[in-house]
This record gives sequence, C-alpha cells and structure tokens, in this order.
Amino acid sequence: MSMRYKSILLFGAPGSGKGTQGKILGAIPGFYHSACGDVFRTLDLRSEMGRVFWEYSSRGQLVPDEFTVKLWKNYIKGMEMVNQFHPETELLVLDGIPRNKMQAELLDETLDVVKVIYLRCADMKKMVMRLRRRALKENRFDDANDTVIQNRLEVYERETRPVLDHYPKDRIAEIDATMSQIRVLHDIINILTPIKSDMDHARETAEMSGLAEKKPFNPELAAVSIGGKSS
Repeated sequence: MSMRYKSILLFGAPGSGKGTQGKILGAIPGFYHSACGDVFRTLDLRSEMGRVFWEYSSRGQLVPDEFTVKLWKNYIKGMEMVNQFHPETELLVLDGIPRNKMQAELLDETLDVVKVIYLRCADMKKMVMRLRRRALKENRFDDANDTVIQNRLEVYERETRPVLDHYPKDRIAEIDATMSQIRVLHDIINILTPIKSDMDHARETAEMSGLAEKKPFNPELAAVSIGGKSS
C-alpha cells in the first residue's frame, strides 16, 4: 500500500478565503498547495479522462465524485513523479477537495488529514460581499448575481459543510475568516508550525536510521498520471 499523504484541509464557505490562503501557503517551502479547480483547468481534454470530464461539463452536469477523486489522485501522483510535490518533506494543502462526505470517504485511503483549518464566518453578509467583489474583479459578472451567490452558499451548507463531521473534532481548528488576510495567515501559521516541525523531525529520524528511501523518477508513469491518457 502506498503512503498516505500528510495533508491540511482548508475548509470554509465560498468567499472565506481558502484559495487566497492556500496560494500563500503553497509559496512557503515545505508546503504544496493543490486546488481542485486548478486540476480541472489543467486537464488535457484530448486524454481519456479529459473526454469524460467534457461529457459532463458540456451538459452542465456535475462530475461524479468517483471520477473527481480519481482525477485528483492521478494529478497529485503525476506532480510527485515529476518532482513538483515531495510528500516526504512537504505538507499537502488541499483547497476545494473533498467537496462532500462521499469524496472525503473515497480519499481516506490516500490522505492522512492531520488538521482541518475551518475558516468560519458567522456574518454571511460579508461572504456575499466578498463573492460579489471577486466576481466583478475577475469579470465574471454572472457570478456577481445575488441569486447565484445565494445558491452557492446553500449548496455549501447542504453538501460541503457536513464534511466537518467526517473528521475528529480535535483535528478541526476554527479561525475567524472575517479578520484581515494577514491575521488569518498568522493564525494558520501558528497552527501549522508545530505540525510541520513534527513532520520534519520524523523525517530526519528516519533518514538517520536508514528507513527513508528515495523513489526513482519514472517519466512514463508521470506522463500517464498527469494527462490521464490511455495506453
């Protein structure tokens, strides 16, 4: 059985700042940020998995959970094979996946979620304002519609928020998402620093005892993992 990736789950409603904080953490040595949306955007539509994705998205249908998880697994394995992601030394920072309890269950054999950073916001009016500003800034005028925003928040409450129940309460750390970005980042760093230190210490101990092993680079396997191409 392959190793489970030690992971941090950035969790919260749309507009809570998951993507912003994830990108910042991903720029810090020792952390690797993986956003589910980026995985879909980099998918080769000429590949087998790309064609399956297009079949659903072109009809406006949600991609099945099993396919989403399989696609993400292939992507992250590809990043590992081309030495972009180093699971032995880096904490995986997840943003946008798992999106529901089914995905969380499907990922249990792959992820060792050591902490869930729950960016909580009791004032939903602030979330609506953030989503509206972001949509206008990115020229996605349809997404700035209050009806669209309200629907996204309702989907989150109905399908995504129950993901919190999947993980032990002592692994969930709540942070006030209405604070400034720098204050939120400060609180996240305080939570993650001891976790990363323990991970580094365990790795150093394994290296000293000769238990750690380096995996050889396999370019053919990497190509298949990233593109999802059929043989």
